[in-house]
Amino acid sequence: MFDFDNKVAIVTGASSGVGRATALLLAGRGASVVLNARHAGPLEETVHAIRARGGRAEAVAGDAADPATHERLIAAAQAFGGLDIAINNAGIVGPIVPLAELAPAQWQEVLAVNLTAAFLGARSQIPAMLARGGGALVFTSSFVGTSVGLPGMTAYGAAKAGLMGLVKGITADYAAQGIRANAVLPGGVDTPMGGDQANKDRAAGLHALRRIARPEEIAAAIAFLASPAASFVAGAALFADGGNAAVK
Repeated sequence: MFDFDNKVAIVTGASSGVGRATALLLAGRGASVVLNARHAGPLEETVHAIRARGGRAEAVAGDAADPATHERLIAAAQAFGGLDIAINNAGIVGPIVPLAELAPAQWQEVLAVNLTAAFLGARSQIPAMLARGGGALVFTSSFVGTSVGLPGMTAYGAAKAGLMGLVKGITADYAAQGIRANAVLPGGVDTPMGGDQANKDRAAGLHALRRIARPEEIAAAIAFLASPAASFVAGAALFADGGNAAVK
């Protein structure tokens, strides 16, 4: 059920954190992976790690908020044979300030990277998946904006909540054609986006498990949604948040 042999996957935001862990997991389970992030250096390191373990990977550096980047990602996936899985994981937190102090350009950047990039990805990915008879899209949302609001994170929360509307709309449009769209909603994760250690320690206290996640734990939830084990899961929000949404 978690065998990705002969599958081709795109992973955005794959140079570090959850994206990198997901790329390593999918490749380790047999998938050919096309990886995207803005900066080529860290992305190539992930590709090297996959190839060193006998996996198949290709890097496509570029801005996920640029439609041309997704055209290049689809072309790289086609070189592997097609597209079956897309993990739309690119994201930024943006400035942590009260809403009235957020400049319009800062708002637009946060929404572009977290929400518009996911739309652009899906817009390119869905036709390629339909050509293969179906596929699975997974979007990395967050507990922020879906179960709670956090001070100074309004733009981030709005973008991540918007991903759930995207997931539901894709499900309404394409589920009958074999396209499954779902979202994973992590809590705090031990990645560079999580800030310094003091911030991570504060975040741990929000979770029933009293810790934050390892990137590999979120990658496992993403892999489940992308796998045949989730064949009847569509339009869903999977909280992988250590109980954050369940208790306060």
